[in-house]
Amino acid sequence: MLLLGESLNVISTKIGRAFKERDPKPIQEEALFQKEKGMDIIDINLGPAKKDGHELMPWVVEVVQEVVDDIPLALDTSNIDAIAAALKVCKLPPIINSIMCRPERYEKMIPLAAEYNADFVALMWGPEGLPRDENERAALCVELLYFANEAGIPNEKIWVDGIVTPVNIQQPQAISLMEFQGMLQDIAPGARSTCGLSNISNGPPDHLRPILNQTYMVMLQKYEMESVIADPLDDQLISIARGERQDVVDLIYGIMDGDEPDMGSLSKELQDYAKTTNVILGKSLYSDSWLEL
Repeated sequence: MLLLGESLNVISTKIGRAFKERDPKPIQEEALFQKEKGMDIIDINLGPAKKDGHELMPWVVEVVQEVVDDIPLALDTSNIDAIAAALKVCKLPPIINSIMCRPERYEKMIPLAAEYNADFVALMWGPEGLPRDENERAALCVELLYFANEAGIPNEKIWVDGIVTPVNIQQPQAISLMEFQGMLQDIAPGARSTCGLSNISNGPPDHLRPILNQTYMVMLQKYEMESVIADPLDDQLISIARGERQDVVDLIYGIMDGDEPDMGSLSKELQDYAKTTNVILGKSLYSDSWLEL
C-alpha cells in the first residue's frame, strides 16, 4: 500500500501559521519527518487558498524541494491558478489532487495535467455532490476518465478517489466505496486508486481514530486499493501498510469472507480489529463504545 502523507496541511495550526507567515522551517521539518517515516508521496494541502494560492503553492513546493527533492508531491487545493503555478516548479512529475467530476472543473484542469505530464486524482464528486452508491460512482468515473483519455491522459496516470465518508454518520457508504473499488478495473483498466483514509474516522473520538483508519485501510486493500492519504504519525498504520502485520490483515480478510473468529482465542488487540471490522461492515451499529462491548 502506497502512503501519501496528509499532515502538510493548512488545517494544522503549526503548518497553517507557517504558510501564512512564509516560515519555511516548520514546513521543511514536516517534509523531512514524512521522508523519515517512509511516505511515498507528500501531499501539500492549501485548502481553498482563494486569496494568494497562486503565489503560495509554488513557494511551498520550492521550500519542500530544498530539503526533499526525491519524493513526488501531490498538489492539493481547489484553486486552479495555484495548481497551474506550482506545476511550473515541480522537479518530479506531481499529482494534481484533485479533479472533481464537474465539467466546470475538469474542462480547465485536465488540460493542465496533460500539458505538464502530471498524474491526477479523479475525485468522484459530481454536480450533485457525493454519489449515493457504487453505481453513481461508476457513472462519474466513466465520464471523467473518458474526458481525460480524449485529452491524451491514459488510465495509468489517473488515481480514482471514490470518496471516504465518516463511518459514524454514513455507515453504508463505507461498504459502497469498497464495492466501487472492486468494480474499478472493469470500468477503467489500468487506473490507479487512492482515498482520503482519515475521513472514515472524522467525527469519532480521537482515541478511536487510529483503529478505524487502520482497519478500513486493510479492508480497502482487499478490494485492491493502491494507496491512501494517511497520517504519517500513525506508526501502526505504516507497519500494516508495509506488510509487517499479516496477522491483522488475515483476521480482517477472514471476517470479510464470512469467517467469524473465536473472540476468546484472540488477543485484546485483535479483538479490537475484529469489532471494528464488523462496525464498518454494518454488522454492528456504530457507537463510540463499540470496543467496550
